[in-house]
Amino acid sequence: MFNASFKKLTTSLLALAAFALITQGCTKKVSDTDTTLNIVVRANIKGLDPVRANDLYSSMAIANIFESLLQYNYLKRPFTLEPSLAESMPVASADGLTHTFKIKKGVKFQDNAAFKDGKGRELTAQDFIYSWKRLADPKTASEGFWIFDGKIKGMAEWIEAMKAGKATYDTPIEGLTAPDANTLVIKLTGPYYQLYDVLAMPFSAVVPKEAVDKYGQEFLNNPVGTGPFMLKSAGDWVRNSKMTLVKNPTWRGQAFPTEGEATDKANGFLEDAGKPLPFAEKVVFTELVEDTPRWQNAVKGNFDYVEIPNDVFDKAIDPADRTKLSKELTDKGMKLSITTSPDVTYTGFNMKDPILGKSKELRQAMSLAQDGATLIAKFYNGRGIVAQGPIPPGFPSYDANFKNPYSTHDIAKAKALLAKAGYPEGKGLPEFTLDTLADSKARQQAEFFVQNQAAIGIKVRISANTWPQFQEKIKTGKVQLFGIAWNADYPDPQNFFQLFYSKNMSPGPNDSSFSNAEFDKLYEQSLKMAPGDARNAVYQKMRDVVVEEAPWIFGAHRLGYRAIHGWVHNMKWNDIQNDFPKYIRIDAKQRAELSKKL
Repeated sequence: MFNASFKKLTTSLLALAAFALITQGCTKKVSDTDTTLNIVVRANIKGLDPVRANDLYSSMAIANIFESLLQYNYLKRPFTLEPSLAESMPVASADGLTHTFKIKKGVKFQDNAAFKDGKGRELTAQDFIYSWKRLADPKTASEGFWIFDGKIKGMAEWIEAMKAGKATYDTPIEGLTAPDANTLVIKLTGPYYQLYDVLAMPFSAVVPKEAVDKYGQEFLNNPVGTGPFMLKSAGDWVRNSKMTLVKNPTWRGQAFPTEGEATDKANGFLEDAGKPLPFAEKVVFTELVEDTPRWQNAVKGNFDYVEIPNDVFDKAIDPADRTKLSKELTDKGMKLSITTSPDVTYTGFNMKDPILGKSKELRQAMSLAQDGATLIAKFYNGRGIVAQGPIPPGFPSYDANFKNPYSTHDIAKAKALLAKAGYPEGKGLPEFTLDTLADSKARQQAEFFVQNQAAIGIKVRISANTWPQFQEKIKTGKVQLFGIAWNADYPDPQNFFQLFYSKNMSPGPNDSSFSNAEFDKLYEQSLKMAPGDARNAVYQKMRDVVVEEAPWIFGAHRLGYRAIHGWVHNMKWNDIQNDFPKYIRIDAKQRAELSKKL
């Protein structure tokens, strides 16, 4: 999933205005009964429609309003799937091609004017069939259709009939049936070992037809789901500023997990075992794109946790022990969370570009020009490692001993490859454009990229964008080079390799428009293989093709450092679950007391 590692800024005036508005409340008395969870995000939330859940920030909000059949257990590691809207885990046929889900009874959509008398009706299995047809509908053009593309029996035929005007949403799809209101049967075209993983993603979340019919294109601003939180009114979302979600009074309910990892009890993560969720009455998402106001507001208590930005890292961390916060912050009651992010940062090439896309030697040379070690030291305070390929540490098929021959900073070798490509010292090349986001950190990283490329004679100009503009340009192929990151949607290397599959080109997830017959053949082979050593070997062959063809300049696999206030409980951070707010408990009395120290 897209992650704005190169973040964005609307305008500095807006940022300053937002900063002023937030800090005005810093001196007011803190309520000892308010359980609101205050979250700060670094990019704009684009919309609240599950079919548009293709970036981290929108997905964080969507996953709290909408639900899917499955979810990940909040505490268990490795990640373990469990029922969400499903009554139990599905029953699979012996050949693995038919999967039968029982849907929980009594689940209701949130109350909304789209329903009779404004009261949400009960969820049925047919709602999933409607939602997934909508995801597949060519008119929807969802970036998330890749989760079902070619996988469900009869869906491809239905899509072609829709394009020809010979089908409607009432036209059956062979692989999606509802024998009764609480039974959903999925029939696959072939083995799909990631099926249950994608059924935990926001893309697969269920939506009611009534609400889509009522709001049309505005459904993304008027979400109606079954989740623990809801957008009560349009006024609760001030675009590019703040969104307030309130507790859904008709939510079906769920209990906090009663088991997890061996260390969870000692770390306090089982204090609320078995208690009803959610704990917060409200969840407030505040959008602040610049590091400094995010950090300053968090330290003042306006946000409950915050990523530690690079500019304050040395002051925030104990100089004698990088696993601890500074004494100043610990005296305020703050705690440190360090996690290994399942991600990779990268600079993508548009492979349809007539110059960049036609010369792998040119791309390899530009990769060698990047000083990855300095990049991580300069912009991440050493919190990460140079990426040798797309798969992050800890994932199956990751090889810590593998070295990408084009990820080593080597100016001499880069110049030799540039000459081999027909552009000695960069002669004959036009000035390329790097699209990035418009905040100061992204600008600095972009300028570092420009400097790296200048060392081998390649000229690059920077084009700064807001997050929505940036995504739109990538999805429409209006970029040459773009700096971004991908965070895993689920713990399988396939989630990264699908970014290179030719049939997933934009508006799908293959934003570089990479196409390679050998890679595609290996990718399709891997989809038919069960997890294990044989599949890992195929994954490594896919990695080797990507490394050699160089559609990306690999950046870093990062470590996440977050400062968390002492009044925040159950914050067991992970970068895959977007529905975490329902598990977080804010101790209002503790917040009121600790706020006196801020």
